[in-house]
Amino acid sequence: MAENTVSDLAEWSTHTGTAEATQAIARRLGALLHAGDLVALIGPLGAGKTCFVQGLAEGLGLAGPITSPTFVLMRLHRGATALSHVDAYRIDDAEELFELGLDDWLRASVVAIEWADTVEETLPHDRLIVQLDYDGEGRQMRLVGLGSRPAAIVERMVNHASGD
Repeated sequence: MAENTVSDLAEWSTHTGTAEATQAIARRLGALLHAGDLVALIGPLGAGKTCFVQGLAEGLGLAGPITSPTFVLMRLHRGATALSHVDAYRIDDAEELFELGLDDWLRASVVAIEWADTVEETLPHDRLIVQLDYDGEGRQMRLVGLGSRPAAIVERMVNHASGD
């Protein structure tokens, strides 16, 4: 008799035509997250990474402006579930993330890292990957859950999108 096992990989792709639609998906995702979850955002300049984090913050119940932390590297947004919004674009060495406190951020908040592909080797295996590409008519979005909890979160997003 086969055991029921939880998948440690799930993927979902969609297209959003507007920034508001991108934020709506991120809001749904944010409502499923809690401290310790890591969201790795990947995409070129202008693809909507910060826009996505704005929706994520709303889903976490956070108010206030959410802007790119490009020049400060990390912005902490406090609330019932805190959000550490990180920009890895200017990080020279991926180990800097640990020196800056990535482990502490993960214990105390949801962590969203823009330009996560530049520091991928230092990220924990279990994470949600959000790949965004701007196609001129909106955004192509791909969510990947690595690890059992992130995969279950992506499955919930898929089920919501299909109306289940």
